[in-house]
Amino acid sequence: MSLYNLEKLLKPTSVGVVGASEKPGSIGRAVMDNLIVGGFAGRIAPINPMRGEVLGLKAFPRVSEVDGPLDLVVICTPISIAPGIIRECGSKGVGGVIIISGGGKEAGEDGLKIEAEIRKEAYQSGVRIVGPNCIGVVSSGARLNASFGHTMPLPGKLAFLSQSGAICTTVLDFAVTERIGFSHVISLGSMLDVDFGDLIDYLGNDEDVSGILLYMESVTNHRKFMSAARAVSRIKPIIVLKMGRSQAGIRAAASHTGAMAGADAVYETAFKRAGIIRVETIEDLFGTAELTGKQPLPKGDRLAIISNAGGPGVMAADYLDYYGLEPNQPSKKIVSELDKFLPSFWSHANPFDILGDASPDTFRKVVQVCLSSGEYDAALIMTCPQALNHPTDMALQLTPSLKGMPFPVFTVWMGGRDMVSGREVFNLSGIPTFDTPERAIRAFRYMYLYGLNLQLLQEVPPKLSRAIKVDADKVQGLINNALDQGRATLTEVESKELLSAYGIPTTETRLAESADQAVEAAEKIGYPAVMKIHSHKISHKSDAGGVALNLRNESDVRQAYGQIMDSCWAYDPEADLLGVTIQPMISLNGVEVILGLNKDPDFGPVILFGMGGVMAEVIKDRALALPPLNRLLARRLMEETKVYRLLKGFRNIPPADLNLLEEILIRLSQMAVDLPQITELDINPLVASADGCLALDARVIVEKTEVVSPCHLVISTYPDQYEQEAVTDKGLALFVRPIRPEDHQLMVDFWHDLSPDSVYNRFLQHIKTLPQGLVPRHTQIDYDREMALVALDRSGDKERIVGVARLIGHPDGIEAELGMSVGDQWQGRGVAAMLLSLILPIAKERGWKKAWTQIFADNEAALAVAEKIGAEKVTLEDERRHELIINLED
Repeated sequence: MSLYNLEKLLKPTSVGVVGASEKPGSIGRAVMDNLIVGGFAGRIAPINPMRGEVLGLKAFPRVSEVDGPLDLVVICTPISIAPGIIRECGSKGVGGVIIISGGGKEAGEDGLKIEAEIRKEAYQSGVRIVGPNCIGVVSSGARLNASFGHTMPLPGKLAFLSQSGAICTTVLDFAVTERIGFSHVISLGSMLDVDFGDLIDYLGNDEDVSGILLYMESVTNHRKFMSAARAVSRIKPIIVLKMGRSQAGIRAAASHTGAMAGADAVYETAFKRAGIIRVETIEDLFGTAELTGKQPLPKGDRLAIISNAGGPGVMAADYLDYYGLEPNQPSKKIVSELDKFLPSFWSHANPFDILGDASPDTFRKVVQVCLSSGEYDAALIMTCPQALNHPTDMALQLTPSLKGMPFPVFTVWMGGRDMVSGREVFNLSGIPTFDTPERAIRAFRYMYLYGLNLQLLQEVPPKLSRAIKVDADKVQGLINNALDQGRATLTEVESKELLSAYGIPTTETRLAESADQAVEAAEKIGYPAVMKIHSHKISHKSDAGGVALNLRNESDVRQAYGQIMDSCWAYDPEADLLGVTIQPMISLNGVEVILGLNKDPDFGPVILFGMGGVMAEVIKDRALALPPLNRLLARRLMEETKVYRLLKGFRNIPPADLNLLEEILIRLSQMAVDLPQITELDINPLVASADGCLALDARVIVEKTEVVSPCHLVISTYPDQYEQEAVTDKGLALFVRPIRPEDHQLMVDFWHDLSPDSVYNRFLQHIKTLPQGLVPRHTQIDYDREMALVALDRSGDKERIVGVARLIGHPDGIEAELGMSVGDQWQGRGVAAMLLSLILPIAKERGWKKAWTQIFADNEAALAVAEKIGAEKVTLEDERRHELIINLED
């Protein structure tokens, strides 16, 4: 149901409390007290059949008997009667319900049945539910404390969402002490209905929310979560504290990939792909939120550490090094500038130890010198207790000069009682402050990583050098043949045929069922040769003694055949020893890497890349990614591993063909997209060298599934089904397709084809220059929630965009905003009408019920198109604009 009725949950005008009570210590009493003391301005209706009045307010026996409407109902009674209450709420027109009660799925089979009944009643009536098993909802803007928490938080612009009620109350207590304010505090509980994805969508569109903090144990609708997070993280930070890092939840797997891709590592990968910051502790959660909320993002990792004591500076430098960052050392120019006013024995290095008698003015001058030089991206100012300058006075004098700087500046007032008031000065002034260097450095690192994530979301990937062409019939035949035989594991030969069908280079491989056949195969392939056991049951051939290398003649082949058969029989007497495979002995001077796929039960297929060979599982140098991949994402995946240093060239190892390796990863990604039957895949090793790449061994495991592509993915893929040749009613032949991230330059060129009047009509304002970030935001879209079709003219030397039609779905899933632009030289040639005729059916297919757009009243061309498609015209209050509404339910 997406955002439907969430407004009534978080900004209600009336609240009913089922189980309202005056009994001290009861949940019904706590919720009533919090609503009243919190200052909720709307109507509060106690619902209790045993009382006529609760805390001076008229009580009602049932929800249905409350006189007047109710937006929100809080259920404090046992969960066993909740389904009936939900049914009443639906009949009453209640929008949202908070179920405080426990006893749902956490209580076992009976609880699951009750939750199923609740869900059925809620979905039939459109009632949105937070909980069950939660402490409730706090919305500062509505002065709503519909919870049994012990305190009302200070107002602020951070939203906090938690699956744990205990963490909610702990955070509330911590926040009051640290003077951290919240726009919302929402305890999600069991997430029977409203979940992280819903609330990220809602809060992402709330101007009063600057950042979203999550305490997470699990995700329910993973695709919705990823879609919401990828959209919102571009405009405001999402910071998560995710528990459950242990190996207990990792499924044992026979493949290298399964063993190396743990559940927590997949969550980490998903967070990174969505632009989410993951932190380790509750302190980090708020420290990072404070820094990102109060300061601009750093353009790099060059941090100036400015301290009046050597020890804290060394601590900060050590923490930087621990996280893989280094203090950028000052140039001679900076040193010369600082020598003019610092004592001669200052550190002359970063950390900048400016000695214990440094005044506030000295600190200020050092900050200005460092940051005006362009050599630093942020500054950390630290002090510790000393007698010469009182820390509170220093904070008061420094604050005016630190506020509003165009780069991150934060402080550490290190110590206890004497430093508290100084930190309070910074807190009240909106300057992030910490009590230890470690907390400050961790927050800076998270802030820096968040900036990198945003860059990744907005960078433009290069195009593939060649299109991916796949023999789909051959691929499905290989998989179906194995499944029809009752096999989950493809043979090495079948696995390599599958890779070859996707353009991934593999070694020639021949089957041999006897020593004579092995000799014959080796003679045809050529010496030296490699022999491997051919069996459906032996996964790791080396472990079973099932591999023989560097066979140089017939005698070597016959001897190896006997040894392999004996070793593998001893390893597993029940294994099906079907013979051997013969392959050429490859002597490329390259680097062995592993590529793999593993089907995660939550996030679907996960791609793995790392150091390969027999040490893959021991060293575990690996990185993960979620498909689909493009060149940029493939390169970032490689860069996250240590083996990447070897691939770039190291000492006597020449650089590998990294462009080809990128393409292989993209082809593997396409395989993951196309084939939901694959549960595990190993390519180990793949040798990458300057002369090319070659998969030496491969193993694929498949299963039957009813899921069709791309429904098994959590990130929507490029919808190529909408590609088509089209002709306008004026005879203009164009190629129309969904927009792609690689269209960045085409969109820039298209912008320059638009006159100022066309830009004004499209954006309803004058825009003189192309805004930074506009093109990536318009080309790198989430196809789940948006659609943009580009009409391309391919008649010249290079293709050009002549028009764009765009639908941006509202998170409520009901309506979408329509945008349209046509280049000036193509206007009046039927481009707009043609694009509308193609994009509106897609809107209907998505289930959107209406599309709307705003135009100026004098935009005659748009009015003519609107009339042609039967759009409803509504004149807005200023009378300069019309809203055009297209009914998609016809």
